[in-house]
Amino acid sequence: MTDAVVIDGGSLGFAGLIAVARDGVEATLCPEAERRMAASLRWVRDAAAGTLRDAAGDPLAVYGVNTGYGSLARMRIDGDQIRALSWNLVRSHAAGVGPPCAPEVVRAMMVLRANALAKGVSGCRPALVHTLLAMLRRGVVPVVPSQGSCGSSGDLAPLSHLGLVLFRGPDGQDEPSGQAWFQGTLLAGAEAMRRAGIARLVPGPKEGLAITNGAQLTTALAGLACVDAARLVHAAEVAAAMSWEAVRGVTRALHPSVHAMRPYPGAIASAGALRALLSGSTLIDSMAEKVQDAYSIRCTPQILGAVRDGVRFAAEQIAVELNAATDNPLILLDGEGDNKAFSAGMFHGEPVGMAADHLKLAVSELAALSERRIYRLTTGSLSSRLPPLLVHRDRPGLGLMVPQTTAASLVAANRALCWPASADSIPTCEDQEDVVAMSTTAARRARRIVTHSQQVVAIELLTAASALAHRRAEDPSLTFGQGTQTALREISLVLSEAGELPGDEIAALAQAVAEGRIVDAVESELGPLPEVL
Repeated sequence: MTDAVVIDGGSLGFAGLIAVARDGVEATLCPEAERRMAASLRWVRDAAAGTLRDAAGDPLAVYGVNTGYGSLARMRIDGDQIRALSWNLVRSHAAGVGPPCAPEVVRAMMVLRANALAKGVSGCRPALVHTLLAMLRRGVVPVVPSQGSCGSSGDLAPLSHLGLVLFRGPDGQDEPSGQAWFQGTLLAGAEAMRRAGIARLVPGPKEGLAITNGAQLTTALAGLACVDAARLVHAAEVAAAMSWEAVRGVTRALHPSVHAMRPYPGAIASAGALRALLSGSTLIDSMAEKVQDAYSIRCTPQILGAVRDGVRFAAEQIAVELNAATDNPLILLDGEGDNKAFSAGMFHGEPVGMAADHLKLAVSELAALSERRIYRLTTGSLSSRLPPLLVHRDRPGLGLMVPQTTAASLVAANRALCWPASADSIPTCEDQEDVVAMSTTAARRARRIVTHSQQVVAIELLTAASALAHRRAEDPSLTFGQGTQTALREISLVLSEAGELPGDEIAALAQAVAEGRIVDAVESELGPLPEVL
């Protein structure tokens, strides 16, 4: 397991994100990041106190510190109202709806927000980051509705539900505190924090804005989806190799000299992975009359190669976002002039939204290709003489017709989710926010598509394993590929732990795909498959 993850605003990677979000690894704040935060905090406090002046000698107006928000930015806020401004922002923006986000998504969102604040350009206290990290360490997981963000001005509503648990009002009276999970119990946010021994903070100037004005739910969803998609690509290549073997495919389509003529990195990597997985098989190239295979076999390197390249592109974009400052304004103390507050559009979700939309397309195609091979394996006229529906002679009716139907249903659902959310926009906030990204929708759908596709690949693994069992029954002397043989053994172990119904088997294999269990077994035999990220 990864050692403690150091939060410094600039070095968080996918491994650290997964370590904190899924594995419960502790995260700590870097001392240098704390010093940067303290410096920007002093400037914000001076602005709130009215000691900073503009060129005309008037108190400097700083958005979100002593002004209203959004289209109310010209409204000045003075005196005691500044104390209530941040808390009122959190309360007014806690308008999320829909099913709650999974705990791992919320934990990812929390560490990402902590990392963004640690850059030291948000003007908030280090205590804000320390409290977020204490919540992660002690297992306080706020209930965050999954819908309500357009992905521009940040994920305002979802992050406000986090803020309800983190903050309390300035007057100490009974107040909304959201909900949170603590030690398996759903509690009011204030009670969860009390049981965890964590003091809730009264938000200072700009701190309500600092906690809500970021793209961290979008990035959490997209980041986790990228990691899972990269793992899924390897599982899909294992399943493809097994299907290739089962239909006695022709491997000239995998030759490195062929792929050198069209040198896409993903295609070269996929072809190499398939060659390694199939090495030693006596089933491949075993039909003298077969010159070439159907596209779902022969074009697998091209299609999965494009998936590889698409997942890598999305991950490269999101890797930038893992260490981005996404709130507004940014406090840049090395800027010119007295006004160090720079209002900009760093929160806009377009870079992540477009990447998530591309990830959706790539993973959806992975599943579509897998389903076509499932169909080929279960269709007697297309499978190089496997039994129709892979029905066993001694078990009439127990074929694999309906698992293929399930795969088709999942692929259809993916295609409906593939519509690019980033192509859409509905203006908000009195047309101040007149071009919004819808990136949170794109990221949420990307995660769903990855889940569906894990299930489709699980069905292909189940189907291909059955097909190879038929081949073994036909000829006990045959030899499977070095990688596919290992995969078959691991699949057999997974199925031995599952229920007897096809749905039970699919669920068990989908979990094994998600956890990387089958690929890990293969790589322990073959060595690492070509990396995706």
